[in-house]
Amino acid sequence: MVWCGFADPRVKDWLLMSSPFPTLAICLSYVYVVKVLGPRFMDNRKSFDLKNVLIVYNLAQVVFSAWLFYECLTSGWLSHYSYRCQPVDYSTSPMAMKVSTKGELLYTAN
Repeated sequence: MVWCGFADPRVKDWLLMSSPFPTLAICLSYVYVVKVLGPRFMDNRKSFDLKNVLIVYNLAQVVFSAWLFYECLTSGWLSHYSYRCQPVDYSTSPMAMKVSTKGELLYTAN
């Protein structure tokens, strides 16, 4: 299904890309857990000690962010990116797909 008349046909079969409703359901479920279910669950309990979990989580976030930064540089600015006029590559070549999955929005009109 196409929303707003724009879609990238290369990603139409990817998870969560066919419709905004699965993403909306995930967001609403998150809000319900954080605002309703979580406080009810922790109402009469001692708070969890999450210091070690947070250290591992933060380390994983730093490593992932560094890797993502490297991938963005190598798929764009350090290889074939042009500051004057960058044509959009709608092919399924490895570089075009790498760029499209790193955050650049590639829309085609239907």
